Amino acid sequence: MDNNKDLMKLIQNKFSRLSKGQKLIAEYILKNYDKAAFMTAAKLGISVGVSESTVVRFANELGFSGYPKLQKALQELIKNKLTTVQRLELSNDYISEENALKGVLKADIENIRATLEKINHKTFEEVVNKIFTSKRIYIIGLRSSTALAEFLGFYLNLILENVKVVGHGMSDIFEQMISVGEDDLVIGIGFPRYATKTIDALEFAQSRNSQVVAITDSLLSPLATKADFTLIAQSNMASFVDSLVAPLSVINALIIAVGMREKDKITTTFNALEEIWKDYNVYSYNLNNIEDR
Repeated sequence: MDNNKDLMKLIQNKFSRLSKGQKLIAEYILKNYDKAAFMTAAKLGISVGVSESTVVRFANELGFSGYPKLQKALQELIKNKLTTVQRLELSNDYISEENALKGVLKADIENIRATLEKINHKTFEEVVNKIFTSKRIYIIGLRSSTALAEFLGFYLNLILENVKVVGHGMSDIFEQMISVGEDDLVIGIGFPRYATKTIDALEFAQSRNSQVVAITDSLLSPLATKADFTLIAQSNMASFVDSLVAPLSVINALIIAVGMREKDKITTTFNALEEIWKDYNVYSYNLNNIEDR
């Protein structure tokens, strides 16, 4: 579907032509679309009282090639609308205290697998090239994405000398980006629920003719609409906690790709840092190292 916002309307328009079993599915989705979005076809069928094949035919009747496409459309529809309380209720339905470890790890494995399939390798290489050709690099990620932005900024700063992490709270975001211009690169990181200030910052960068990279979960993301390059990392999780495993993997890959082009420089840098870390006891060293010193 071109517009996921029309999904509910589509179901309503198709309702009169559906079979009895399909109408039960339609009624359930219209009332509980937030829960249905994270159900397998089999589980949705059990909840409604119809067969799994009826659920698949229902998806086909709506114009989807299969149930996974319908499920994805539902997830796109709700991901930015669920409140934290609603997400907490969902996590209680799908992840129990007994299976939290297994459930979350399996979900993260699926997120990485889906990211590997979805991410555009050509775009990834173009972003790496842009990092090297840009005069300055600004990185912004707010709310739960702050950790990702700080991680990316920490390592890029060890390799390059023109990286600035735009932080929320030190001063206004636009003041920190006051010098951004057409020779610069702005990397915005954001996942549902998308931070408004991050979107505003990317729009501001566009107005200054800067190149913009979005690291986000979908081409339909509001960050992607403000970007010249978009790196997709899936973050689906039926929980009140954002799944940032796949986004962090993409960021790791970006750091390593940049580092591989600057092998000699980072070797020199880390040799110098090792001496500093030892001299000032930055890290705890093993007994052999302590005895040697």
